[in-house]
Amino acid sequence: MTNSIIAGNQGRLIKKIIRMKKIKILTVVGARPQFIKAAAISNEIKKRDNVDEIIIHTGQHFDENMSQVFFEEMKIPKPIYQLNHGSLNHGAMTGRMIEEIESIVLKEKPNWVLVYGDTNSTLAGAIVTSKLNIKLAHVEAGLRSFNMDMPEEVNRILTDRVSNVLFCTSQKAINNLNKEGYNSFDNEILDVGDVMYDTALLYSKKAKKPNYNLPQKYALATIHRPVNTDSKNNLTKILNAFNKINEELPVILLVHPRTKNYITKYNLNPKFLMLDPVGFLEMIYLLKNSEIVFTDSGGLQKETFFHKKPCVTLRDETEWTELLEIEANVLCKIEENLILDAFKKMLNKKEINFELKPYGDGFASKKIVDYLVKNKS
Repeated sequence: MTNSIIAGNQGRLIKKIIRMKKIKILTVVGARPQFIKAAAISNEIKKRDNVDEIIIHTGQHFDENMSQVFFEEMKIPKPIYQLNHGSLNHGAMTGRMIEEIESIVLKEKPNWVLVYGDTNSTLAGAIVTSKLNIKLAHVEAGLRSFNMDMPEEVNRILTDRVSNVLFCTSQKAINNLNKEGYNSFDNEILDVGDVMYDTALLYSKKAKKPNYNLPQKYALATIHRPVNTDSKNNLTKILNAFNKINEELPVILLVHPRTKNYITKYNLNPKFLMLDPVGFLEMIYLLKNSEIVFTDSGGLQKETFFHKKPCVTLRDETEWTELLEIEANVLCKIEENLILDAFKKMLNKKEINFELKPYGDGFASKKIVDYLVKNKS
């Protein structure tokens, strides 16, 4: 046998061994915040020759501007499995996700299943994985709003309980878990920081101006939670407050499909600019160039801080209490006068320290992937 043939055989053998030793991570995503978090970890996985990532997109957010554009702009690997469960009620949505995710996990036999945050997709992935005795990692574990009326609170608590490793964004999240007795359970709790901070650092310079005629200065707003959109009383108060704010500072509302439906249903009359949801790079541009942000989202509170803007959160509680302590964020009950007061207070606030780093050093993704590789079996 010639040396070249021997070398060729050895090369093929080495490649086969590498494939056999590869770690398989199955990632479950389905909603905008998860795409943002997954982008940072997928970017880190790409750097590893010994790791394969298989992505399941549950279809929980099915609108193209809330889904596909994120994969394209953030260079997230194309999902191997695309489900379509975005227009169902909570029970039906979660149940059908469980059924399909189970068949995929049985087929793929991953070393780890990775779930993010607190959506129905998260819970479905967690239930399947725990029942199949495959190792489950929960990114953004330990968060608590202490409001059990929120479906997200139920999802995150149940997911935490069945996870093998809990990747926390801060010491406060760890404290929450310890108070609930997790330090006596058979799992590992780690403070790795926030992957959304990683993402903000990765993509900040790639911001893209939306193809709209934008005012030079503006307040940016997003509203999507059922407590605010489904209630005619609450939605009317919010829009009336925005109408008044718009007289002083132009308001741009990125209209979630649910919000748009209820504005029409209740025959409300917004007098400010309303835009369809935008891609991630356009969102960064809007955040970076805004004066202040109004939201009832969870993740956007942090994105606002990462881009050094004050935030008014239109909720009674938040999981991100670090931002309240820094005074970069303020909670606001749904009353027109209170929203106007919060606007004036935060717009004129000068002493916010945006240089603080409550959510780690920007290397959360590396720490997570390092752990998954080291603990593959």
